[in-house]
Amino acid sequence: MSRNKSRVGAKKTAADSVPQHVMQDDNKGGMPLSFVVPTEFVDLPSEGKFYPEDHPLHGKDCIELKQMTAREEDILTSQTLLKKGIALDRVIESVIVDKRIDANTLLIGDRNAIIIAIRSTGYGSDYSTNVTCPSCGETNRYEFNLKEANIYRGEDAHQLDLVDHEDGTFTTTLPRTSLDIRFRLLVGHDEKRLLTSVERARKRKGDEHSVTAQLANLLVAVNEDDSAEARNYVINNLPSMDSRHLRMAYKLAAPNIDLTQYFECPECEYSQDMEVPLGAEFFWPDR
Repeated sequence: MSRNKSRVGAKKTAADSVPQHVMQDDNKGGMPLSFVVPTEFVDLPSEGKFYPEDHPLHGKDCIELKQMTAREEDILTSQTLLKKGIALDRVIESVIVDKRIDANTLLIGDRNAIIIAIRSTGYGSDYSTNVTCPSCGETNRYEFNLKEANIYRGEDAHQLDLVDHEDGTFTTTLPRTSLDIRFRLLVGHDEKRLLTSVERARKRKGDEHSVTAQLANLLVAVNEDDSAEARNYVINNLPSMDSRHLRMAYKLAAPNIDLTQYFECPECEYSQDMEVPLGAEFFWPDR
C-alpha cells in the first residue's frame, strides 16, 4: 500500500500565533513569572474534508496544540479518569487550543495524529517497547522513531473502486453478494462505544462480537436502504469474503497515521515491516 510521504514529525511551530498562550504568576509580592506556552500546528490526515460544515475542523488541514505539561500528566495518572476510560480524551481536549472542538467528534485518524504529537512533544520521538519476534518468539526491547510515521490520506481508495460521497461516507460493492454498501468514517464516539461493548462482553465472559460490532458502527445503508432492519440483516448474515472486503474498504478510505516500521530481531535476525505496538509505556517511557 502506497503512503503519502509527509511525516508526522514535520510540524509548524506556532510561537508567533495570535493570541499568545501565556502563563503568569499573579503573586504581586514575589518574582513575576511569565512565558509563552509552546504550541504547534499538527497536520490532520483528513485535511478537514470529512467533517460537517458546522464542525470547527471543517476544511482545516491542521490543528493547533499546546504542548503537554504536568497538568496533562496529572490527567493521565488519574485513577478515576482511567477507570472511566476518559483520561486520554481529557488530555486531548486539554492540549487543543480551540476549545470548540470535542475530542469525541474527531475522526480516528486525526485523533491518532494528535496522540502521536502529544507523546512526541512530551517525551520525545524515540519510543522503546517490548516486541515479541513472530519467528523465534523471543521478546526484546526495540526502539522505534515516531517521526518516521507517515500520513496516509486515503489515496489508495481507488484500488477497490470506492465512491467518495464527500460527506464522510463511501460506497463499495461487495464481491460475493454484489450488495452496494455505504459506510462511514468513525469518530472518537464510535471507537469508545466499540471498546465499551467488547469490554462488557469480556467481563460477562460471553462472545465479544468484535467484528459484527465494528460492522454495526460502519454501515450506513444497503442498496440505499438505510433502515435498521436492512443493516442488521447484513451485519448478521454477511459472508466472510464480503466482511473482509468491507473492512479493507474502510482501511483504504480512512485517512490515518501509518506507524509501520522496519523490525529486525536481535536474536534470530528475522526482519519484517510491522505496526509499531503501542503499549502501556507509550505515555510513560521512564516507567
